[in-house]
Amino acid sequence: MPREITVCFIGNPNCGKTTLFNAYTGANLKVANWPGVTVERMEGAIQDHDMKIHLVDLPGTYSLTSYTMEEQVSRQFILSDQVDVIIDVVDASSLERSLYLTLQLLELNKPMVLALNMMDIIEKRGMEIDLHRLSELLGIPVVPVTARKKQGIHTLMHAACHQEEGQNSQVNHRPQAIQGEVIKRYAMEYDYNLESKISKIQSELVHKDPHILNPRWVAIKLLENDKEIKEKYSFDITELIDGDEDTRIINQKYDYIQAIIHEVLLGKKSKDELTDKIDRVVTHPVFGLLFFLLIMLLVFGLTFLLGDMLKGYVETFVDWMIQICTSGMETLHVSDWLIDLVTNGIIGGVGGILTFLPNIAILFLALAFLEDSGYMARVAYVMNDIMEHLGLSGRSFIPMVLGFGCTVPALMASRALESDKDRHRVMLVTPFFSCSAKLPVYILFSGLFFGEYATLAAYSMYIIGILVALIVAWLLHLKDKGKDINPLLIELPLYKMPSAYTIFIYVWDKVKDFLTKAGTTIFIASIIVWILMHVGFNGYTSDISTSFAAAIGNAIVPVMTPIGLGFWQICVALLAGLSAKEVVVSSTAVLFGISNINGIAGMQTLHTTLSSMGFTALNAYCLLLFCLLYVPCVASLGTIRKESGSIRYMFITMIFQILLAWVICFVVYQTGSIFLH
Repeated sequence: MPREITVCFIGNPNCGKTTLFNAYTGANLKVANWPGVTVERMEGAIQDHDMKIHLVDLPGTYSLTSYTMEEQVSRQFILSDQVDVIIDVVDASSLERSLYLTLQLLELNKPMVLALNMMDIIEKRGMEIDLHRLSELLGIPVVPVTARKKQGIHTLMHAACHQEEGQNSQVNHRPQAIQGEVIKRYAMEYDYNLESKISKIQSELVHKDPHILNPRWVAIKLLENDKEIKEKYSFDITELIDGDEDTRIINQKYDYIQAIIHEVLLGKKSKDELTDKIDRVVTHPVFGLLFFLLIMLLVFGLTFLLGDMLKGYVETFVDWMIQICTSGMETLHVSDWLIDLVTNGIIGGVGGILTFLPNIAILFLALAFLEDSGYMARVAYVMNDIMEHLGLSGRSFIPMVLGFGCTVPALMASRALESDKDRHRVMLVTPFFSCSAKLPVYILFSGLFFGEYATLAAYSMYIIGILVALIVAWLLHLKDKGKDINPLLIELPLYKMPSAYTIFIYVWDKVKDFLTKAGTTIFIASIIVWILMHVGFNGYTSDISTSFAAAIGNAIVPVMTPIGLGFWQICVALLAGLSAKEVVVSSTAVLFGISNINGIAGMQTLHTTLSSMGFTALNAYCLLLFCLLYVPCVASLGTIRKESGSIRYMFITMIFQILLAWVICFVVYQTGSIFLH
C-alpha cells in the first residue's frame, strides 16, 4: 500500500504560490471550503513512485499573525498535525520581505523546504543568490524554481519528500559565523533577555500540556500579545512582560534577515528600473486615476471593435443551426409549436447570447493581461486615498475591481477584509460594478440606439457603477465618522510580460463558465419565457397579449412606467434577468421572436419593433442603468447570504438595490423627458 503524505504551499500574496501549485495539479484540482468559513480550500494529489502526495494551497499571508479569515485559515492549518511538509514559496526578487514569514515558519520546527521562485527575474537584474549559503543559514533545503515555466518543480517535490522522511530535516543549532555577529545560531535565537522569557514560558506550557504542539512558537506569540493564542493558553505572564517584547521580536527578526541578505545576495540592483519609471505615472494620485480611466476606455473600445469583427462567425453558426433544425423537424412533420420552441425559444435565446461570446472572451483577455502584468495592484494603490475618505480600507477596492469580471468571486474576495462592517459595505456596493454578464445587455441596446456613440454609452455604465458604489459607501460611512480605518498593505509586484499560458487558462475557464451558463441557466430561462409567452389562462395561445408573460409584465408596467420602462416585454425580460443578467438579452430575443438578436437583421427588426412602441434612446439608457443597478443574479445573492451569514442582510441588499435603481432611473428619465420635450 503506497505511503501518503500532505504537503502544503504557503507564501506571501503574489509570490507565485498558486502558479506553482497548479504546475503540479493541472486539472486534477478539488475546490471546497475550509470547515466553518467560506474561504476556498484548494487541494490536489500527485503520485510519486510508491508515495501519494496530497497538496494543499493555503491562502496567501504575510505572517502567522492573522487578521483576516484567509490568514486565520493558513495559520490554523499550518499549526495542525495534518501537515507533513511545508513548502514555503518565496519571491526571490523580494527576498527581504518574504523571509519574515520564513523565520516564523522555522520556529514551528516542522519539515520544510524553501522554494525560491521567480529566479528568472533575479537573473535579468544581473543579480545572484548564493543558494548553498542561504540553505546553510536557514538549515533547510533551498530549491530554485520558476513556477510559470515549470522549472525546478521535480527537484522541489523530491526535496519535500526527503524532508518528510527525515533525511534532511535536522535543525542545525551550532553557532553560525555571520559578519558582525548579528546571527548567533539557527533556529533564530533572540537576545538573552527574550530567550530567557521564551524558555520560562515554554517550560510552563510543556508542564501543563506535555503533548502541546509548537511550544516555542506559542511562547513567542504570547510575548507578542497575540490575542488568539492568549485566549487559548490562558495563564498569567504579566511578571515577564515589559511591554515592548513584540517590537523587539520584530526588530531582531529583521536584523537577522538583513544579515542573511548581506551574506547571500550578490550583485547590485539597478537604481532606476522600468517598474519605477512606469510607477511614477500610474501610481500618481491624479495621472494614475486618469490613466486607469483611459485604460478601461481602451479595453471596452477593443471589446466592442474586435468583438463585432468576430461575432459574424458565431452568427453564421447560429443561423446554420436554426436552418438545420427547422428543415429537419419539418421533414419529420413535427408540430409547429415545437419547431417554434426549438428555433425561437431555445436556439433564439441561447444562440442570441452565444453571439456575444467574442466580446466576453476579449474582455476577460484584457482583464487577465492587466492583472498578470502587475497593473491592477497599482489601481488599488491609487484608489487608496479615495477609499479612506469614504471610510473604507484601500483594500476594499480590490474585490470591487474583481467585480468587472464576475460579481460572485468579487463578493467572496471581501473575506480578505479585516472588519465585518467593511465586508458588509463592500458586499452591498460591489454589484454596482459592471460584471461581464451585463456586457451583452450594454452591447445590444447601446448598439441599437446610440450608433457611433455605442462604446461611450456602454463605457458610461462602468463609470456610473463605480461612482454609485463610492457614493453609497461614503453615505454609509457618515454615521460612523471617526471610526478607525484599517490601512492598506499591498505589494506592488514588478511589471512583467504576462504568460500566454496563464492568460489562456484564465480566459478558457471564464469561457467555459459562460458556455455552461448558456447551456443551463439561459437554456432553462429561455424555455420558461417561451412557455409563459404561449400559455395563458385558457391554455395554449398564439396571441402573446393573452399569455401569462403579458399578464406578469402588465402587472409590473405601472411601477416601471415612471422610469421609462413601462413595456411589458421589457418588464418580463428584467424579471427573467434575476436568474442571470445575460437572460435579459435571451428573453428579449424570445419575447420579440428574433432568432439571431445580435445579427444585423435581428438588430434591425428589434430596433423597428421597439421604435414603433415608442421606445427611444432615453428609454434604452434607462434600461442600461436599471440593469447596472438592480438586483444581481441569483448566484450573487446566494454568495451574499453565505458570506454575510444572514438571509436578512441578503433581502436588505435586494430591496436597497431595487429602490436605488428605480430612484436613479426616475431622475434620469424625468429630467431627460423635460429637456427632450
